[in-house]
Amino acid sequence: MAQWLLLDGFNLLFRSFHGMPDLRTKKDNVPTGAVHGWLRTLWHLQDTRKPDHLAVFFDLGGSTAREAEQSGYKAQRSEMPPDLIPQIGFTRRLTLALGIPVIERQGVEADDLLGSCALRLAAAGHDAWLVSADKDLGQAVGGRVKQLLPPSTSAPETGWRELDAAGVEERSGVPPRLIPDLLALTGDTVDNIAGLDGVGPKTAAKWLQKYGSLEGVIQNCGMLNPVRFQGVVYASADRLRSNLRMTRLHEVECPVPEKLTPNLLAVTSLLAELEMNRSVEDARRRLAAFGA
Repeated sequence: MAQWLLLDGFNLLFRSFHGMPDLRTKKDNVPTGAVHGWLRTLWHLQDTRKPDHLAVFFDLGGSTAREAEQSGYKAQRSEMPPDLIPQIGFTRRLTLALGIPVIERQGVEADDLLGSCALRLAAAGHDAWLVSADKDLGQAVGGRVKQLLPPSTSAPETGWRELDAAGVEERSGVPPRLIPDLLALTGDTVDNIAGLDGVGPKTAAKWLQKYGSLEGVIQNCGMLNPVRFQGVVYASADRLRSNLRMTRLHEVECPVPEKLTPNLLAVTSLLAELEMNRSVEDARRRLAAFGA
């Protein structure tokens, strides 16, 4: 049995970008703050969790299946910060040079790859940790699959938090299997999935606890409280079912990532290029066994 850390690449990279000061190279004024934060996150996870394996999952674009279901999927997502764009490539290069595989596939979202890989690892008897603050991934938690939440940006003193199935339910108000149903009702503004106006997580969770599923809520819409939502749910039934197809993780083929060998020269060369001189020395110390 092995312990795997499966990292939600963009979720953690955005946090690194927003959590670090505006660091830049003196020579070319290249932004590097997100790379600094990313490297420190990787090393922190290796030092504190001591995993047998790590893998990072990135998006290469949208989800072909979800875009076919709802044409406006992610249409309102804000533009990526200009200073983050050049750091994405540096992050990928650095991750691979550190010996950590990067998993990405055109037309398939990282969440689907993450969930599918975690379930496959768990079925083989391994412990799989989904390293992300994304609530969507809570639906994959159970048994050997758990979620590791990074420190809250608003309250970093909370530190890293572990969630099993009970923890997911405490966080969201419903068990992992009903996370998609909850999101179908409340909507997801980040992905431009429209829920029911006025229905928040507490109301949706109360309905799901009583009726067992989104379909149960629809079938019992004439008994819902507050009463004003009875007709709304009835009229929105088809859209809500479509939302559920959007919010469920899609099972996709995801082979178990192969462990790579760190390349000290590649790591130190890139860090030197980005004028991350202290990190160069840290890398030489940490990866001494993989190069001169």
